[in-house]
Amino acid sequence: MITFTKIRALDIAAAASPKRPLHLSAASGLVCVGSTIYVVADDELHLGVFSKGLSEPGRLVRLFEGVLPDKKAVRKRVKPDLEALTLVPPFENFPHGALLALGSGSRPNRGRGALVALDSDGTVLGSPRELDMFPVLGPLHEAFDELNIEGAVIIGDELRLFQRGKKGQANNAIISYSVWQALAGLQSSKSDPIKPTAITRLDLGYISGVPFCFTDATALANGDMVFCAVAEDTEDAYRDGPCIGAAIGIVSHDGQLLSMQQLDRPLKVEGISAQEHGDVLDLLLVTDPDDAEIPALLLSASIAR
Repeated sequence: MITFTKIRALDIAAAASPKRPLHLSAASGLVCVGSTIYVVADDELHLGVFSKGLSEPGRLVRLFEGVLPDKKAVRKRVKPDLEALTLVPPFENFPHGALLALGSGSRPNRGRGALVALDSDGTVLGSPRELDMFPVLGPLHEAFDELNIEGAVIIGDELRLFQRGKKGQANNAIISYSVWQALAGLQSSKSDPIKPTAITRLDLGYISGVPFCFTDATALANGDMVFCAVAEDTEDAYRDGPCIGAAIGIVSHDGQLLSMQQLDRPLKVEGISAQEHGDVLDLLLVTDPDDAEIPALLLSASIAR
């Protein structure tokens, strides 16, 4: 079992609208750049920005125009459902790299993404660029009955997306693309569909009849990938269910499951970042409590490679 430590609640200095709470409540993707922690929440139009060493409230950076409804059911129907966040290395027009935020693709309105330029110190530079994810996500509807992208990593020249399964259909998968072809296509107004170069399906096991399914991932220096997964008791990628187990695992560069350990408490962890120290991985995790009144948490844990 993996034990974790609570670092802080993801409280913010100002909410996106007057009736929203002063915290993120549905954290779903996590990237650390230097001393800055970036978090996407699946029920916001913004990126959360927090300092790694300070407990002061974070701030929001707008990704998409507009205002989401305050009522939960209506908000759920129209939200962009940002579920994945990854760091993009320097490339054309982004000399210091960028953050790539992706919607889950689980509904037609959940196919937006955003590209956020970074400055030399890892802070946000300029206005985000909104992306239509259809060139990448469109072909995946032929491969999966119910698409639900929950994580993204970049390893060398490959972009890898993590498809989350569900109860009754545990079709977890890692989907590979040429990262430069994908980025070019996403930024083009007339891009053809981009087919993946590979789809690797994985069985993460079960707890009490409920499958563990991907919720996020991050890349290691050797090309292996660390992921978080939860066993959520629901047969619908749209509807939430009780979380009865959570786990951290490692997948090799070529898609082999190397290890997996449960967390000692079934928190719904949906974002992960890893820092390597020899044979030890120091992890940061963020949670989604599925309740707007409960703040998401930033947790820490360590595992052996």
